[in-house]
Amino acid sequence: MPAPESSTSRRPIIAIAGLAIESSSFSPARTPASAFLQRRGAEVFEGYAFLAPGRPLREAATWLPALTGKALPGGILSAATFDELADEIVERLRDMPPLDGLYFDIHGAMSVDGIDDPEAELLRRIRAVIGPDTLVSASMDLHGNVSASLVESADLLTTDRTAPHVDTAQTKERAVQNLVDLLGAGGPRPVKAWIPVPVLLPGEKTSTRLEPAAGLYGLVAEIEQRPGILDAGLWVGYAWADEPRNRAAVVVTGPDREAVASAAEELAGAFWSARERFEFVAPTDTYHGALDAALRSADRPFFISDSGDNPTAGGAGDVTWGLRELLARPEFVSPSGPVVLYASVPAPAAVDAAVAAGLGAPVTVTVGAEVDDRHAGPVELSGVVHSIRQGDADARTEVVVRTGSVFVILTAERKPYHYEHDFTDLGLDPRSADIVIVKIGYLEPELFDMARGWILALTPGGVDQHIVRLGHNRIERPMYPFDPGMPDPDLGARLFE
Repeated sequence: MPAPESSTSRRPIIAIAGLAIESSSFSPARTPASAFLQRRGAEVFEGYAFLAPGRPLREAATWLPALTGKALPGGILSAATFDELADEIVERLRDMPPLDGLYFDIHGAMSVDGIDDPEAELLRRIRAVIGPDTLVSASMDLHGNVSASLVESADLLTTDRTAPHVDTAQTKERAVQNLVDLLGAGGPRPVKAWIPVPVLLPGEKTSTRLEPAAGLYGLVAEIEQRPGILDAGLWVGYAWADEPRNRAAVVVTGPDREAVASAAEELAGAFWSARERFEFVAPTDTYHGALDAALRSADRPFFISDSGDNPTAGGAGDVTWGLRELLARPEFVSPSGPVVLYASVPAPAAVDAAVAAGLGAPVTVTVGAEVDDRHAGPVELSGVVHSIRQGDADARTEVVVRTGSVFVILTAERKPYHYEHDFTDLGLDPRSADIVIVKIGYLEPELFDMARGWILALTPGGVDQHIVRLGHNRIERPMYPFDPGMPDPDLGARLFE
C-alpha cells in the first residue's frame, strides 16, 4: 500500500488514476496496453507540474497515485487490453486506505470492443472499490464524449477550452483545484446539469482559432464566473468513433440548482444555434488540388495537412495513398525540383534496412500499408538515406530517405510531427522547404506560426474529415450534419443531484 505523505489528519486523502486515449473505430488499427505511457506510484506526479513538491496543491492533500496511462490516439482496444489496465487501477485503489477524493484523468474518446462507454465503465469499476462517498473530479479533452452514466458517476467534470489544446495543463489543475476546494468546503455535492447536443463535427471544424468556437468557449469562461456556478464545460465530442455517446455535450456544475440549469441551457442553445456556422480551420481542397496550389504559390513554406490519416486523431498513420500520389507527380522526380518534406510513414522493416545501409547509401525499400491498406498498398521507395536518428520517445528510430526532391520520413513506430525540432533533429529545415506535408488536421501552434501558406487536404483514412461518408451506424439519430433538416432538439437540462 502506498504510504501517505503526511499523517496530518486535516488533509484529505486523494487518489490519482485514469486512462486517456482517443480511438478511431473507422481505423483497422488496434491499441495494445504497451502503447500507453504508464506511470505508477510516485511516477504519476511527473505528469502534473502543479503537484510538484512544495506547490500549494501538493501540500493541500495527501496524495496516493495509483496508475495513469496516456496513449497516442489510435485504434480501439480489445476487451482484454482494457481489463488488464482497468484491473490494475482497481487493485491499486483497493489497497489504499479510505479515500476522500479521486482525481480521474481521462480523455473521453477511448473505444473498446464490446463496451460502448469505456470511461464510465472504468469509473463504475472504481466506484465498486472506493465507494459512493468518495468525491471524483474528472479532467477531459473537449473531443471526448460525455454520457449520462459518466455524469452520474463523477461529481465534477471539466474540459479543455482551446483547440489546439494549449490549456491542457490548466484543465487538469482546475479539476484538481475544484476537488480540493470542494473537499475543503465540506458542503453538499454540487448539482450537475447535463445536456447532450445532437451535433457531431470534426475538430478541424471546431477550432477555437475561429468563430463560432472562439465565442462559445469565451461564453464557457464567462459562465464559470457567475454566482452559483463552480465549473462549465462544452465538449464537441469525437467524430471518428461510432457509439451512441458520440456527440457534443454541455455540463455545468455548482451549488445553485437554477443557476446551473439555466447556464447549461444557454450554452447548449448557443452551440446548437451556431451549428451551421462551423467551418474548416483552413482552406480545404483535394490532395492534388492542394499540391497544385502549393506549386503555384509564392508562400514558403507551404503546409499541406494530409488529414485523413492523422495519427493524433486516431489514424493508423501508415496509409500510403498520399505518399503514392506525391511520388507520382512529375514536378518532384528531379533532385532539383521543389523541396518537399513528407511526415511520415511507419515502416519498421524499411527503417531497419536504411539503418543497415547507412548514411548516404542508396536504398530501395517497401513502406506502409501494413495496418491500413484500404486506400493504397505498400509503396516502393528508392532513394538515398539522408539521416538516421535513434531513441525518439514515439518513433524509436527515424530515417529520412530522399527520392527526387522529396524527403520522406520513415519511423519504426507512429509519431506525430508537431514541432520544428521534429524536423531539424533529422537534418531537415522546414522553413527553407517549399512544401511540408504533415499527417495532421489543424496545425499545432509551432507549425501554424511557421506556415506561410496552408491547405487542409481532404484525404482518405480512418479519420476522414468528410465524416458523413464514413458510415456511422450506431450514433443516436437524428444528428447534425447527418440529418441537416432535423427539427430542433430538446435542450432542457438533465439534473443530477
